[in-house]
Amino acid sequence: MPAVPAKTYHMTMGWGDLGVFGQPSKETPNLDSMAAQGMLFPNFYTANPLCSPSRASLLTGRLPVRNGFYTTNAHARNAYTPQEIVGGISRDEILLPQVLKKKGYVNKIIGKWHLGHRAHHLPLEHGFDEWFGAPNCHFGPYNSSDRPNVPVYNNSQMVGRYYEEFGIDKKTGESNLTQIYLEEGLDFIFHQNMAQRPFFLYWAADATHAPVYASKRFLGKSQRGRYGDAVMELDYSVGQMLAWLRALGIDKDTFVFFTSDNGAAVMSGPKQSGSNGPFLCGKETTFEGGMREPAIAWWPGHIPAGTVSQQLGTVMDLFSTSLSVAGLSVPDDRLIDGLDLSPVLHNNTLINRPIFYYRGNEMMAVRVGPYKAHYWTWSNSWEEFNRGINFCPGQEVAGVTTHTQQEHTMQPLIFHLGRDPGEKYPISAVTKEYQDALSRITAVVEKHKKGLVPGVPQLNMCDMAVMNWAPPGCEKLGKCLKAPKSQPWKCDWPH
Repeated sequence: MPAVPAKTYHMTMGWGDLGVFGQPSKETPNLDSMAAQGMLFPNFYTANPLCSPSRASLLTGRLPVRNGFYTTNAHARNAYTPQEIVGGISRDEILLPQVLKKKGYVNKIIGKWHLGHRAHHLPLEHGFDEWFGAPNCHFGPYNSSDRPNVPVYNNSQMVGRYYEEFGIDKKTGESNLTQIYLEEGLDFIFHQNMAQRPFFLYWAADATHAPVYASKRFLGKSQRGRYGDAVMELDYSVGQMLAWLRALGIDKDTFVFFTSDNGAAVMSGPKQSGSNGPFLCGKETTFEGGMREPAIAWWPGHIPAGTVSQQLGTVMDLFSTSLSVAGLSVPDDRLIDGLDLSPVLHNNTLINRPIFYYRGNEMMAVRVGPYKAHYWTWSNSWEEFNRGINFCPGQEVAGVTTHTQQEHTMQPLIFHLGRDPGEKYPISAVTKEYQDALSRITAVVEKHKKGLVPGVPQLNMCDMAVMNWAPPGCEKLGKCLKAPKSQPWKCDWPH
């Protein structure tokens, strides 16, 4: 089988942000048309309701609790990779680009990496040949004395910093970053095609992550405000890249997948956040709004156009599926959680599999078929909630969106997600339906827990000294900053 170019788009968007999923403004014509020409997955999930762990899972095919992208500092806490994090992706993990290299693939990441920013954690140390983007979120601007602005890299050298060489105007929302990322993507595709090399492009733009931004031509265009402007620009960018594949005559040879790293951050709404459609809550939570994602597969001539798959899928499946498409096997020396979805893509068959909803070190919920059982519920603490941080605005469900960590392991809350996608009506525990669903789910949970060997947690320690003070390449630009003395501490993860 010839080596097939592969592309993955991965960005922070909610399930309800796409016109094809019913967004009322209908402002995503390119993604909607991608779905019409490919396969839509209404039941597709991330591996964690937060950015860094879900990206680690996409690239390793493994749950965060296995690949180390979690914390044991407190129970069921979301952890990620801010500038002060000491850890990052472990050298023991095998990433998708490392395996693709066996078939001569050239691998590039554009945009946010988020798997650690210290030199040994960066993408070129983990299978990528090229990178244009940043190791962390585009938070800022900072004053350079207590916290540096985040660097932007071209391959292994920094070429500037956010809010300095790479402007983001927080007042107007204007930034050319998505435009730069698009040009980088088109250029990479062109050069790999000219050289007739198979390629993997991981396009991880982050304009829809607060602080939300868009370039001048998109600002003020959306009915949805600035967040909608950012979505429109991302939609346009995807359309440009698909059109470029067609113009180069390689569309039938390129497998493309679009999805998100977590649900819309409704706590930043309505100006800095999107929509999770009919689902409960959003980012940071293990309710459907936090983990069910928009997902579209596109491969003209291979994936039947206009199909809707009811397959339960996860970002981890992109690891196994991409390797299968490239004619490669998954590593056999470790447990891989991702499934090869090739039979689904080609024949719209259904593979029976569960979905596990983890928050930090805890399995909060499990989905088997249409049934979802919550073993723990928690939105966020009363302390956070009383400070105005609301993970479920306008969606409080008594006994479900709890502000204390509630354990339900003796009698899980079970919902039928077909009848009740918003998780508002727990099935009565005295019914036969509840008992039947529970017995099916219990067997799945017991099997999962029996085979679970947690990885070494990488997100426990923080230290101001490890921030992006003096990234590689800072000398040439005169951009090196003096780091403070190392004083490590156990990171505090409030959510």
